Amino acid sequence: MATMNSKLTFKRGLELKNRIMMAPMTTKMSFYDGVVTSDEINYYALRSGEIGAVITGAANVQNDGKGWEGELSVASDVFIPGLIKLAAAIKKNGTKAILQIFHGGRMTDSSVLRGMQPVAPSAVAAERPNAETPRALADEEILDLIENFKAATRRAIEAGFDGVELHGANTYLLQQFFSPHSNRRDDEWGGSLEKRFRFINKLVDEVTAVVDESGAENFIVGYRFSPEEYENPGIRFSDTLFLVDQLADKGLDYLHISLKDRHLVSVSEDYKEKSILAYIHEKIAGRVPLVGVGDVRTSTDAEEVLENAELVAVGRALLIDPHWGAKALDNKDELIRQEISNYDREELFLANGVWGFMEFMMPDRLGK
Repeated sequence: MATMNSKLTFKRGLELKNRIMMAPMTTKMSFYDGVVTSDEINYYALRSGEIGAVITGAANVQNDGKGWEGELSVASDVFIPGLIKLAAAIKKNGTKAILQIFHGGRMTDSSVLRGMQPVAPSAVAAERPNAETPRALADEEILDLIENFKAATRRAIEAGFDGVELHGANTYLLQQFFSPHSNRRDDEWGGSLEKRFRFINKLVDEVTAVVDESGAENFIVGYRFSPEEYENPGIRFSDTLFLVDQLADKGLDYLHISLKDRHLVSVSEDYKEKSILAYIHEKIAGRVPLVGVGDVRTSTDAEEVLENAELVAVGRALLIDPHWGAKALDNKDELIRQEISNYDREELFLANGVWGFMEFMMPDRLGK
């Protein structure tokens, strides 16, 4: 079993100085048009330098992919100057910078899209309050979307990032293609499990080909996924084991699971003996590194994740204590700040968007 302090080298040659990554989290700090702000740069810079890598919050690859206000964009070359600054701020003291790229699909609305109707694999609304019914993507739009992911990858390379992460989790567009709830297509992009995987399969192949043909050295490609959906029909854990089995044999450098709790057990009666994380790690069987996650607060928590993963992603703990990495690596858990208050926001660069996320996700850790 790897320890937090051990290095890791990906198949494309990039080396991490330790096994800790900052998990991708929504900041809502970018300008209205997707340009990086100085607050956002300061926020990431403060949490860089000690850990192995930082994965940014999601950056949209085309305008109708914007999921929320204040979202980062990589949809055009005009964003490259700002992204250069962001990558440089993260890449201090050997920390690697990974840009998460995505499309929101049906998980947005026409007000965020300035009047445009959201798009998705099928015209099926999400099961959430006030969800708008999206427009089904035409076949040529799906191919254009793949081209835009490829263009975003080229921009990440040009901006000096060390990798991209394809955001296939949290019910956004990549997951929507795989889900029988959001994908009701009867063409080559939907229907059977294999056909619902076709978009992801093609996207991964095309993006990894861009990297390999670019001549960029030590540039990696990861893929993030969510293990289950609660909608009916929806993604079941057996579907995700199929997905992971397929992706582990492709040209990816890592897989990254999205979990709120590392101990979470599947809702499926067939997979109750172990945690979701343990089943996924077992299915991958060493073919590609797995990034584990799930309410990591201490070094002990992190080492527990590494029993079933090669890397550990830390989110909320790094919001509260930007020096979590150094303290955890030195086994100084008693020094780790476990809660923060409104008075700490300015020095920690926790703008309203991040603070709103924290109020929703971790109210027990916000002091008065």
